[in-house]
Amino acid sequence: MSEPKSKSTPARPSKAKVFLHRLTSTLFLWAVVLVSLFSGNKTLSSTVFLLVMLILGITGMLEFYNLLRARDLKGFRELGIAAGVCLIVGTWLHSGGWLGIHDSPARVNDFETMFMIAFVLGICVRQFVEKEQKDGFVTIAVTLFGLMYVAWLLNFIQKIYFFQDPRVEGAYYIVFFIVVTKFSDMGAYLVGSMIGKHKMIPRISPGKTWEGFFGAIVIATGGALLFAHLFRGHMVGMNGLHAVILGVLLSVCAVIGDLVESLMKREAGVKDSGNYFPGIGGILDLLDSLLFNAPLMYLYLRHVLTHS
Repeated sequence: MSEPKSKSTPARPSKAKVFLHRLTSTLFLWAVVLVSLFSGNKTLSSTVFLLVMLILGITGMLEFYNLLRARDLKGFRELGIAAGVCLIVGTWLHSGGWLGIHDSPARVNDFETMFMIAFVLGICVRQFVEKEQKDGFVTIAVTLFGLMYVAWLLNFIQKIYFFQDPRVEGAYYIVFFIVVTKFSDMGAYLVGSMIGKHKMIPRISPGKTWEGFFGAIVIATGGALLFAHLFRGHMVGMNGLHAVILGVLLSVCAVIGDLVESLMKREAGVKDSGNYFPGIGGILDLLDSLLFNAPLMYLYLRHVLTHS
C-alpha cells in the first residue's frame, strides 16, 4: 500500500508576476480616476467623482472594521459606515457649491468639525443604550478612528478637487499627489526588491528596507519634477523647488501610511485587507499611502502654493 501523498505548499508567485498584477490593477484604477476627473462634463465628472469617493469610503471602512473584528475589537460598524457616507456626501455638497455656500474653505471645515462633534456625541449615546457595557471606551474609540482614518482623511481629496480658488485646477493636483505617492510605492518595491538588505521595522513589515525607503524618495521626487514640468501651465504656484519639497514630503508620508496599515494587518493576522485587486489586495491596501498624503497636499496647496 502506497503512502499517502503529502499536500504540497502552493508556490509563491514570482516578484515579476506580482509586479505585473500590480501594474494591471493600477492601470485599471487609473482609467477610473482619470474618467472621474477629466470627462469634460462638470456634472458628469462631479457625479462620477462622488460615486468613486463613496465606493472607496464605504469599502475602506468596511475593511477597517473587519480588521477590528479579526482582532476581537468591537466597533459600531454600521453606524461608522453610515456616518462616513454622510460625511463624504456632505463635504461634496458643500465643496461643490450645490448648497450655494462654497465661497470659503472655512465653511467646509466648519461643516466637518460640527459633523465630527455630532458623531462623537452619537456614538457615546449609542454606547449608553448598549446592553453590555464591557469595553465601552474601546468601542467608542475604534468606531471614531474608523471614520477619521478612512472617510475624514479621504475627504481631503474632495477639498483639493473643489479647491476654492478660481486659479486652481484641482484635478491636476489630485493626479500629481497620486502620481508622486504611487511612484514612492513603486520605488520602495523595486529598489527594496533589488538591493534591499537593511530592514526598517521588521516586526511590523518584514519586507520594508531602508534601501527601499530611499529609493521611494528618489523616484517619487523624480516623478514630482517630471509631472510639474509637463503640466506647469495647469498648476498655480508649482515650480521645481516645490516639486522637490513635495516629492520628499509625500514619499516619506506614503511610507509611514503604508506602515500604519501594515501594523493594523499584522495585529489582525491577515496579509491583505481584501482581495479586490490582484497584486494589490483590498481598498485599504490601495489607499494606505494616499490617506495621509491627501491632507498634506491640500494644506500645502492652500498655505504655500496659493498663499498670497
